Amino acid sequence: MVRAPVVAPSTRISDLRPTAVNAILAEVREHQARGQSLVSLMRGEPDLATPEHIVEACARALKAGRTAYPDNRGELGFREAVAAKLHRDNGLQYHPATEIIATTGATFGIYTALAALLNEGDEVLLPDPIYDAYYSPIRLCGGRIRSVTSKIEGLRFVITEEALEAAISPAARVLILNTPWNPVGTVLTRAEIEIIARFCERHNLILLSDEIYEAITYGDAKHVSPPAAAQGLRERCVLVNSLSKTYAMTGWRVGYCAGPASIIQSMFMVLAQSSRGPATFIQDAAAEALGGSQKCVAEMRTEYTKRREQVIAALTGIPGVSVLPPEGGFFAMLDVRGIGIPSNEIRVRLMQEHDVVVVHGAAYGPAGEGTLRVSFASGGAKLASGLAALRAGLLQMKESRK
Repeated sequence: MVRAPVVAPSTRISDLRPTAVNAILAEVREHQARGQSLVSLMRGEPDLATPEHIVEACARALKAGRTAYPDNRGELGFREAVAAKLHRDNGLQYHPATEIIATTGATFGIYTALAALLNEGDEVLLPDPIYDAYYSPIRLCGGRIRSVTSKIEGLRFVITEEALEAAISPAARVLILNTPWNPVGTVLTRAEIEIIARFCERHNLILLSDEIYEAITYGDAKHVSPPAAAQGLRERCVLVNSLSKTYAMTGWRVGYCAGPASIIQSMFMVLAQSSRGPATFIQDAAAEALGGSQKCVAEMRTEYTKRREQVIAALTGIPGVSVLPPEGGFFAMLDVRGIGIPSNEIRVRLMQEHDVVVVHGAAYGPAGEGTLRVSFASGGAKLASGLAALRAGLLQMKESRK
């Protein structure tokens, strides 16, 4: 007789699923255990080193004994550096004492905001496709997901006002926006943000703006923080950011949120019960990153620009395939609908037969079907060999469909 487990997980836990990247990583490990050598063009993990002046600031803080409990809100020096950065780069004014809070990365910032804002059964509007790590925090906080379907127009994914209105319901409470937009690479224009702002005001929604890729943009595309585009958003928007991508500090786990004092206070109550925040010496280094020379950011953007051009050049001219040139971030989407094979099947065949790993667009929502996400967070020989294998695999699959 099969016995039921003594302790069953909560229904919220049973609703959680691994992210697409983690699920594919499990497959990758199985193949590697069998001796297959794979090149990954999948993860958003920069291969660039954390700039030396940031590392040195951390070392100085450690030597100075900055190892005690941090202020739960974040060390004042860090919050002041965030306020100065938001004013300098985004044209926004936030008070460091009441409107800014430190978090252990953007992921925890998103969870903290959702925990502070959602009641059981509240709905969260999510663009489709979207970074799938949003799903679980929403469910853990008692929320339900409503998708806002996007579409490809002019080699970029767009969200229309009609799609927003089609997704709204009386239970909607929060809209999550990610610009630059992972996985699709769109950087929302000021005009596009203004449409979203009016929609939020019309339906009394709170906007959760994830801006983690803000410093990585290309050409004429420039990041615009929503409250800077629409003054009416100031009291209904929470900015979420971290230093992971901008300063190649993924493992440091330091981020911040900024928003109206009442929401930040509610988030502080969540944070105080779950985490004391990043270590003091980490926050000291982060303050140096935000307040020190930004030459390193420009240099990283230049390197990612070269990789972006490499991706476009390597993958252009494949029959049935179009490259959607990313406006921001370090992912390029390939429109592979012309091959006539489901995106996950293409992904699996690329891994099994051509030794290259990408993510299928359908992993990020139904609107992503027919696309693949290709990461250029890593460069050099790895990127070159991965792109060569990817091109060869797609050419072979297209040829086999004739």
